[in-house]
Amino acid sequence: MPPRPRFDRRAPVRELPNINERISYPNLRVVDADGSQLGVISREQALEVARERELDLVLVSEKADPPVCRVMDYGKYKFEQEKKAKEAKKKSHQTEVKEVKMRYKIDSHDYQVRIGQAVRFLKAGDKVKCTVIFRGREIQHTALAEQLLFRMAKDLEENAEIQQPPKREGRNMIMFLSPRKQVIGKSPSPRPASASNGGSATGGTAAPAPATKPS
Repeated sequence: MPPRPRFDRRAPVRELPNINERISYPNLRVVDADGSQLGVISREQALEVARERELDLVLVSEKADPPVCRVMDYGKYKFEQEKKAKEAKKKSHQTEVKEVKMRYKIDSHDYQVRIGQAVRFLKAGDKVKCTVIFRGREIQHTALAEQLLFRMAKDLEENAEIQQPPKREGRNMIMFLSPRKQVIGKSPSPRPASASNGGSATGGTAAPAPATKPS
């Protein structure tokens, strides 16, 4: 029986940045800290320029001929790059498909629970797969399941729009909803009609018509 491999307790090897003395190319195209071009100079000259400015010589394009380096504060540059990466990660949202399952004979309380789940998913920017599960002879009631799914789409129309209408798949009926891009505006409530003939909008009584004289 072969011996079991020992656990490697050594720290993983980190890839070190190509800066300063780690740069091994004999000639470099160097960009100064203010963006000005210093041209193609030797490695020793480039390192001397960086030391005079109390900055670092950083390799920014290894595939160029000759390789391109920039004189900069590497610590500050690294901090800004990490900060930008974190901000980009916060802004980017990977859309997922969340599923809400139910039976076509679902009661009112459970239905509202499913609605609440779907609203949370949609507000988080995810798509929702609404699934009605059939058991046994319930497969005969696909029309009721379809009605339930359209009812759910109607109840969620403020936050969602139908991406795929109800469709039977095996012993399930499914519908896909996606987050609504534009919020549906609510129609304004009708304004109370103003009273005519001297009446007020608060229910005042109109003045009586003048009596006619008998002929």
